[in-house]
Amino acid sequence: MRRVRFEGRNTPEENRFKTISEFKWCMHDGGEVAFDWNGRSYGIFPKVKPTPEADPMILIGEDNKEESVMWYATPDEILEYLVDGIRLREIITQVEVTDRTI
Repeated sequence: MRRVRFEGRNTPEENRFKTISEFKWCMHDGGEVAFDWNGRSYGIFPKVKPTPEADPMILIGEDNKEESVMWYATPDEILEYLVDGIRLREIITQVEVTDRTI
């Protein structure tokens, strides 16, 4: 998974998730998120189809590491994704959100 980064207009504080509920709302409404944690970059892309006949799911993974890519059906499930051995649920309000839609 490879992304091209563009500098957004929002500040890191404006992009940051203040609550888990805010993150889940963003995922439910199709928001895309790029974030950094411990010097690594990650991307989250909701409402993507793993195959043409599949239902839309949420894709998450570390940039340029295909082996880290995981698919989830719900925002609650994606919060169980491990980032450096820590559940996303535990750090989503602390990560540096570098890009965010919705």
